[in-house]
Amino acid sequence: MQSKSSQFTIMNFELSSPYKPTGDQPQAIEALVSGLNAGADAQVLLGVTGSGKTFTVANVIAQVNRPTLIMSHNKTLAAQLYSEMKAFFPHNAVEYFVSYYDYYQPEAYIPSTDLYIEKDLSINEEIDRLRLSALAALLSGRKDVIIVSSVSCIYGLGSPQDFTANSIHIERGQQIAMDDLLKQLVAAQYVRNDIELARGRFRVKGDTIDIALAYADYLLRVEFFGNEIDAILTVDPISLQPTEQFEHYNLSPATIFCTSADRIAAAKEQIKRDLSKQIDYFIDLGEELYAKRIEERVKYDLEMLDELGYCSGVENYSRYFDGREPGTPPYCLLDYFPEDMLLVIDESHVTVPQIRGMYGGDKARKDNLVTYGFRLPAARDNRPLRFDEFEQKVGLTNHLTVSPLNGETLDGRGTNDQLPITNHKSTIFVSATPDEYELERSEGIVIDQLIRPTGLLDPEIEVRPTENQVDDLMEEIRVRISRGERTLVTTLTKRMAEEMDEYLRRYGIKSAYIHSDIDTIERVKIMEDLRKGAYDVLVGVNLLREGLDLPEVSLVAILDADKSGFLRDQRSLTQTVGRAARHVHGRAILYGDRITPAMQATIDETNRRRTIQMRYNEEHGITPTAIRKDINTSALAGLYKDPEEEKRRLSAAIREGWKHAEWQRMDAKALQKAIGQKRRQMLAAAKETDFEKAAFLRDEWIEMNNRLQAIGDL
Repeated sequence: MQSKSSQFTIMNFELSSPYKPTGDQPQAIEALVSGLNAGADAQVLLGVTGSGKTFTVANVIAQVNRPTLIMSHNKTLAAQLYSEMKAFFPHNAVEYFVSYYDYYQPEAYIPSTDLYIEKDLSINEEIDRLRLSALAALLSGRKDVIIVSSVSCIYGLGSPQDFTANSIHIERGQQIAMDDLLKQLVAAQYVRNDIELARGRFRVKGDTIDIALAYADYLLRVEFFGNEIDAILTVDPISLQPTEQFEHYNLSPATIFCTSADRIAAAKEQIKRDLSKQIDYFIDLGEELYAKRIEERVKYDLEMLDELGYCSGVENYSRYFDGREPGTPPYCLLDYFPEDMLLVIDESHVTVPQIRGMYGGDKARKDNLVTYGFRLPAARDNRPLRFDEFEQKVGLTNHLTVSPLNGETLDGRGTNDQLPITNHKSTIFVSATPDEYELERSEGIVIDQLIRPTGLLDPEIEVRPTENQVDDLMEEIRVRISRGERTLVTTLTKRMAEEMDEYLRRYGIKSAYIHSDIDTIERVKIMEDLRKGAYDVLVGVNLLREGLDLPEVSLVAILDADKSGFLRDQRSLTQTVGRAARHVHGRAILYGDRITPAMQATIDETNRRRTIQMRYNEEHGITPTAIRKDINTSALAGLYKDPEEEKRRLSAAIREGWKHAEWQRMDAKALQKAIGQKRRQMLAAAKETDFEKAAFLRDEWIEMNNRLQAIGDL
């Protein structure tokens, strides 16, 4: 068993990679590091697909040694970046922070049809654990932290001060009564359960407390000797064998939202006062219906808070519990970072507009709820950040202040002999097609990275007519299959993607589709299966555009490329075409009956880059070679569980449990009575439409009847 002083020991980034920077990566790394050390607020890394932008960013992080947030515009790309960063920094804290909803239907009211829609959601427990792990790492005091996040990082969280206040620090030899530690665990939202130990729970056996941490996949065991902590251990949750021993341990709360009893009491009083004001407001307007509605809803929520400590939609009262003033931004992940944070916005031409658009949609929905008496005005303050608030939190509102680097510019030339500027937030925009905003914010600090370490060129582009485009595409796919290569197909709508997938499968082609209806972990699993050869074709809408690292893909086909709109503008086409740039035989086919300005601009830019890349290869004697990248199961794909396989596994476990059930030891008379009870339970479950439970009860009922018959035959 390994012994450590505490659970956090590494304080510097340790980059682990068998490769060294090549091509124009060294110049890009040097320029970015020089800019960060000199205090540049923002820089742009303009890198083509496959040029190793992620590796460049990893080298920059390792050199500047600052806590880093990497933002992505979708969960799929964030998952890929998370896996890559964990591989680059196996000894550091690389964390994953995305929305933990597999399904989310927000509360809404549509006045035109007088339709109120209740909030409905499904939370992914594994992603919730990863989110808590990210906050715990940030507040641990260590500097070697990388958080890979979607834009959900600008949404409301609990106060970092409250999260820290509810954290528990324990030490071996510490004098503390066990009951006092148990009270601290309850205050940190852990629940005692001595029978079933699940995430966020603890149990007590004699002088030992076992805690199923909400943010880790192991148990924490605290052993007492009288009123003294005798040992602090981590324990394997399956074998219950100790794995590591610690002198100190910081135990983080079980939930992101923590507060004190005094704060809750004060919040309730403020809610009551604001409710009274809102009722008077509606009555003055002559809207008695709205007054009655808000009164009933809020009073019910207050009763639930009194009885259970929570209520449905409790997040709409977050301003009261946080102690914030009206109109002030909520706490979010950005507030958990220190002042010297480094922000990397990946595929910034998409991510930045997504950040900009979050506030408006949320405000429109909340305005309706408040106007028609469904929520108090404070609900508006449970929201994502406005774009100007986001800029303020990450330091993008500052003027560029760059210290001279021995008289040289920030292009990578010269060295910086002075100490780097500290306590300064900096941003790196990463994109193959940066937008005007990034170029303006960086004030001309743009670092090009157009050369791929493998010498691979941007793919050739061919335009073909839409007539018989599907049959033509089928022939091209079969050519790729014969060579063991993969194909990506992009459509304009989700329905078209599903129909295309179904058509390909009908003709014996191993195909899959991904779009926004596929949950996060399953998307990662599908793409890994594509690389492994379980699929030959992957069909999608907009999820195939940015950043997907699929070296086996040699063909990208864009259906209806000549249509106008966001999915077929120059940036979208350029990014989509780039998905084939990781293969020696990379090619893109644009199906369209005319060449639009966006298509022509994409063709021209791709040819420009091919010219630069071919010249570099000739000058350095480089022959393009295929990327060799191991297909390792990512940290997230490992969490994916096939629903049917899970159902079979659960069924087998339940049947195994029946062998030890109490009814197996009953005589015939007692068993007949138990069978009657089981039948009533089965019918009750069916009546409540819990058909899965009813099915398991039915199977057990049948098993019990078989047992009764066996007794009669004896």
